[in-house]
Amino acid sequence: MSLGLSDTTAKYLNMLILFIALLLIVFAVDFVIRKFLRSVFTRFATQSKTNFDDLLIANKVPRNVAHIIPLLITLEFIPLVFFDFQDFENFVETALKVFAIILTLWVVRSLLNTLKDYFKTLPNFKDKPIASYIQVFMIFAWVIGIFSAFAVITGIEFFKFITALGAGSAVALLVFKDTILGFVASIQVSINDMVRIGDWITFEKYGADGDVVEISLATVKVQNFDKTITTIPTYALISDSFKNWRGMTSSEGRRIKRALYIKQSGVKYLDDATVEMFKNIQLISSYLETRQDDINSFNTSNNIDKSLLLNGRNLTNLGVFRKYIDTYLKQHSAVNKDMMIMARQLAPTTQGIPLEIYAFSSDKRWENYEYIMSDIFDHLIAALPYFELEIFELPSDSIFNKK
Repeated sequence: MSLGLSDTTAKYLNMLILFIALLLIVFAVDFVIRKFLRSVFTRFATQSKTNFDDLLIANKVPRNVAHIIPLLITLEFIPLVFFDFQDFENFVETALKVFAIILTLWVVRSLLNTLKDYFKTLPNFKDKPIASYIQVFMIFAWVIGIFSAFAVITGIEFFKFITALGAGSAVALLVFKDTILGFVASIQVSINDMVRIGDWITFEKYGADGDVVEISLATVKVQNFDKTITTIPTYALISDSFKNWRGMTSSEGRRIKRALYIKQSGVKYLDDATVEMFKNIQLISSYLETRQDDINSFNTSNNIDKSLLLNGRNLTNLGVFRKYIDTYLKQHSAVNKDMMIMARQLAPTTQGIPLEIYAFSSDKRWENYEYIMSDIFDHLIAALPYFELEIFELPSDSIFNKK
């Protein structure tokens, strides 16, 4: 004012200088405390045998705690900075109190994430749903935090605010039930990464089988492969069971799992003449040579009477065909050799003996996948008669008419 500035200008200039000085002090204190706490925690982490200290640092607990003292300093000196501006002082104090609530939630979240990661390293807790408990606790913490923030902003005491809110919550829940359910569900879907736009999902309850094209607060739109659109309530994604094919599309192959039903009456032991005939099949000729030598050696050393084919060890046409399938799949160019390849026999049924092919195609595109699978089964169905086997099928009218 001695330099000729007006009283109002002098007050603004005074506030600006004090505000800048306070910011510099707060940032300096925050920087020093963060460095100090990090060094202390790092020192403890290197010296201690437990990994809990390392997890505290990884989840930024020291960093979040370091903000507490600068926040308290700011709250203490704000009345001095805005001494001549009461409205500014009230606004900034309210904002800082809201930030204090958020900072408290950050600290709590960091501690809970640390506990979650630590419990996962303990053998007794590896099979426990710790993440679910943490999520439930954080939901309650965020609800309390939001209510506290509203109470601070409105200037109402917390308990009075909760009481007033409880009176209107019953009406709000009744009117906005679907919206609230959708809001909570959309948060859980997002946090747990259950569904993304572009995912292929199958939801039998709603007749959905296609790609997700839109995720909103209340609904999820799925474009089925017949180009129709199915709308699913968002909360159904967490209340009902559905299949997400993202794991398949992001993997190295798409599963082929289908069975041939073999007529049981065609299964038989192989005599030497039949084995010699089967050796003309190139894929299994070396296998038959080795296998037949092993079986003959065993039968001879144990004095097995081979006048009856049942005695001792023998090859069967079904077993040889199963080996043929396994070899064929391992040499097929479209089958992923780094994933499971198996030809297995399932329990007999009234339709015959299921011989299941379990493998993964390298090409995951639907059209190509179907072509690969069809190509494999075309070959195997045509190969069956060479092993003196038949596929079971119900008799048709033409069979009876021939008779």
